[in-house]
Amino acid sequence: MTTYTVELHCHTYHSSDSLMLPEQILKICDRRGIERIAITDHNTIAGALETAALVPERVIIGEEILTTEGEILGYFIEEEVPEGLPPVEVVRRLKDQGAVISISHPFDLTRGCRWSMETLEALLPDLDMIEVLNARTWTNRPNLQATVLAERAGLPGAAGSDAHAPVEVGRATVVMPAFSDAETFRNALQGARIRGRRSIPLVHLTSRYAAWRKARGWKRP
Repeated sequence: MTTYTVELHCHTYHSSDSLMLPEQILKICDRRGIERIAITDHNTIAGALETAALVPERVIIGEEILTTEGEILGYFIEEEVPEGLPPVEVVRRLKDQGAVISISHPFDLTRGCRWSMETLEALLPDLDMIEVLNARTWTNRPNLQATVLAERAGLPGAAGSDAHAPVEVGRATVVMPAFSDAETFRNALQGARIRGRRSIPLVHLTSRYAAWRKARGWKRP
């Protein structure tokens, strides 16, 4: 059976806190044996579209959407979802376009997530998976809490590097049966295996550096 190693959480320079270029990310994927990658920039699909234009069959169009409570990951997106909406509205817009839906680092309070358990419980029936290994959490506690939530809900767990810099790409991946679209991806999740571990906390400095560079006029090379 053909399997893919998949990076499900990666940012490009289209995110305010990353300087990574699409062509750079794809070269890293070649070196590290990553067959499929989801580009999940903050509140935009521009980076995913730019990357997919280079290698369409390799890239999943994704977006990490900031809601009024926390961040939601959408995959196989056709239409960008704006930030700042209530979680229920974000999920509705994603479902309307057939996207695969997950929640990124739901219990990581260091990144502005303020999910209430009431909201999370209400969203569970519409989720396809939950990110249970985010490589950028400062401790493993948020990942363990997410694992408990996914198991209780009977949802597949997902992993993502949350990469903002080259060193992070592929740090946490999912190995799963081959897929070609949102529906086959959902089916493949049943046979998915998580691989990887958390990054060292120093990787957060790369995001701060990227934001600093952009504040001083950084432009895409």
